[in-house]
Order: sequence, then C-alpha cells, then structure tokens
Amino acid sequence: MPRASIDIGSNSILLLVVDDGGTTVHDEARVVGLGRGLGHRGIFKTDRMEAAHAVLCAMSETAQSLGVNPGDIRAVATSAARRAMNAASFFGSVKAATGIEVEIISGEREAQLTWHGALVGLPVGHDPVAVIDLGGGSTEVVTGTPGQGPDPAPVSLEIGSVRLTESHFGPEPDRYRAADLSKLRTAVADAAQQLSWPTLPKSLIAVAGTATTLCAMELGMTEWDARKVHGSRLGRAALRRWIDRLLTSSRDERLDLAQVSPERADYLLAGACVLEGICTKAHRDSLWISDGGVRHGLMVLDGD
Repeated sequence: MPRASIDIGSNSILLLVVDDGGTTVHDEARVVGLGRGLGHRGIFKTDRMEAAHAVLCAMSETAQSLGVNPGDIRAVATSAARRAMNAASFFGSVKAATGIEVEIISGEREAQLTWHGALVGLPVGHDPVAVIDLGGGSTEVVTGTPGQGPDPAPVSLEIGSVRLTESHFGPEPDRYRAADLSKLRTAVADAAQQLSWPTLPKSLIAVAGTATTLCAMELGMTEWDARKVHGSRLGRAALRRWIDRLLTSSRDERLDLAQVSPERADYLLAGACVLEGICTKAHRDSLWISDGGVRHGLMVLDGD
C-alpha cells in the first residue's frame, strides 16, 4: 500500500507519498507562513489558517488520488504549533474537513525525525554529523553517528528565519539596514553558544526550504530540481557572499534571486546568517544540503 506523510512547519507544509517499495511518487512543498506574525506566545492569524487549511485540503485530495486514505496520512506539526494557543482547535477543524489527524510533536521528536530523513541518500560515512533543521520559528540541531542514530539530546535554537526577520527587520521588509543585520548576527552568535559538542561533528547537514533555496541560488537554478540540490555542498564563503548580496537588495531583486521559491525571499538573509553562524561555531567550511527531513523521517520510522 502507498503511504503518505505531511510536515506542517512554521513556514511550509510538505507532502510526501511513496509507493509499496518506498519510491517517491509525489513530493510537494507549499509556503503558507502559518507561523507568520505569531510572536513568542500568540495565536495563528486568520489569513494564515485559511491558507494552511486550503493547502491541507488539496493535499488530502492528492494523497487520496494516489491511493492513501486521508485518515492514514502521518501528519505532524512542529515549532509554530507548539507555541500557538489556538493550534489544537485549528487542527481539529482540519481533521473535520479533511480526515487528516495532525499530531503536534515535541522538539525532541522533530529532531529525531529530521535526523533520519536528512541522511537518506547522502554519502556522509560513519563519522559524527550534525543535522541542522532551519525552520521559520526555530532551528533544531541534532548530532549523532550514521548507523547508530541521533544523540538523545538535540538542541533547539529560537532563531528561525521568519522569527529573526520579523524581530529585526519587520514583517514585510523592502530593504534591510546594516545596523539591524548586525544585531541579528549577534542574536545568532549568542544562540549558537548553546551548541556544545564534546567532539566537533565531521559534517554538517542542512535541511528545509531556506537552506535548499540558498543552495539552488548558488547553483544558478531558476526552476526547482531536487536531484541537483540534494547532496550538494554549500560553503561558508558562499553564505557570506549571499548575506552581502541580500543585504543590499530590494524586495523585487530578492524575488528575482529566489526564483525557485520566491515566497521565501524575505527570509533568506536571516537563514543564511543562521547557517553561517553554525558553520562558524562548528569550525566547518561547508555543509551538505539535504532535501530530506521530517516527512522522510516519518516514513523511515513508520509505526514508531
């Protein structure tokens, strides 16, 4: 029987459908910004819930057309849902309309799923690696050894790309100010101090849409091709170049740069700062880019 999983993040909603043999037959990401405007302790905004509801209805129909009953979809929600006071009622309405039951998972469970999903198909060997899940509301970093699994104590950093952008540049920035960027980078460096590795990871792996979009931009892509992005390397020097370029760009210029995912354009500067800051903390000059993540981890750990 085919299987399906949905990952509902602060910025994106992702659907993965695989066939009996585990081969991907559908992989879709939609940027809806469910956590946009949420703040530290707030509620999902009405327009964001409406957008997310519409996407989940469409994904339910897609999964059903591919042979998956909506009630059998493994659907989880992460950072924004853990903070939103109206998350439970919203997902109750989603279940009533679509049949999809959404589980709000802990940061620890999110990290475990991300770890297993990120490593799929990457030649990272058997040395310790750190997986960086750069989300809209937070960034989870989980270290472990391939073949042995993730360490039991992931670190959740409250420096997601949407949250950082809104707190330092406002909700819809046109141009960025250098002084605000300096404060943002200080916030990233301060948060990165929570990362304390007895042994530095040999490799870093970055997942989620901001990281994959930056990689696509570095590759010069104007149309999305997961096969080219998955397994690519993104250097710290390249991240610094993109930080400089995005800092001086207008919103229209950013939209043009981020043609593979223009909905993320406003958040790429903050995301690049997070990735560059973690590279600096880990003393790594580059990181792997993975198109895997929570939705793949749900398949790997199906039934857990």
